[in-house]
Amino acid sequence: MKRSLNFLGDFVSLVFPQACQACGRSLHRQEQILCTYCRRHLPYTGFHDHIDNDTAKQFWGRVEIKAAASFLYFKKGERVQRLLHQLKYRKQTGVGLYLGKLYGNNLKDLPGFFEADVICPLPLHRDRLRKRGYNQSEYFASGLGGAMHKTVDSSMLVREHGTGSQTARSRYERFRNMNKAFSVASPLQLRGLHVLLVDDVITTGATLTACAASILQVEGTSVSIATIAYAP
Repeated sequence: MKRSLNFLGDFVSLVFPQACQACGRSLHRQEQILCTYCRRHLPYTGFHDHIDNDTAKQFWGRVEIKAAASFLYFKKGERVQRLLHQLKYRKQTGVGLYLGKLYGNNLKDLPGFFEADVICPLPLHRDRLRKRGYNQSEYFASGLGGAMHKTVDSSMLVREHGTGSQTARSRYERFRNMNKAFSVASPLQLRGLHVLLVDDVITTGATLTACAASILQVEGTSVSIATIAYAP
């Protein structure tokens, strides 16, 4: 029976081959989401091993963060951009789960991360959520939660108004644009919790700073941050 199932799986893979989400090559049966070559050659940051890494520095002097790190470096036209494009615009939500599990295994025993009580994905505004159909950061959060054995709460934060794309804005404009963009849905339930706030990419840190500031207004809270990628 097992041999028959394996044969069926091989036949399905031959007719409908699964592709590496980074390079597009067909995956072997033992591979998932990424081919072995791409997984080995992803631009890992190693930020989680250094408290004063470049992601953490984005928040210095702005908001108090327990720990912050990003899994991968983002560069235009390279593997990580293709992965995130598949996750955000091609409904390949398995990319978020997969990367979350990988990174969660790195973070689960590290100070500043393992103490987190709950994982909170950065929320999308309802109009953006309706258009896209899903929040890509929720899948990264779910992968982290599974690996770290943490609860994921997607209802903790509310995006009060749409802010549009941040891509073309200057650093100052990004921070001004995010002013009062987020609120806490239920402050009493959040009181005293250590929140691991997650998103897909960090550039200037404006969005995550605004989210963290909203959380830290609640008595006794603390915040750590993890993202899939860091864009220098």
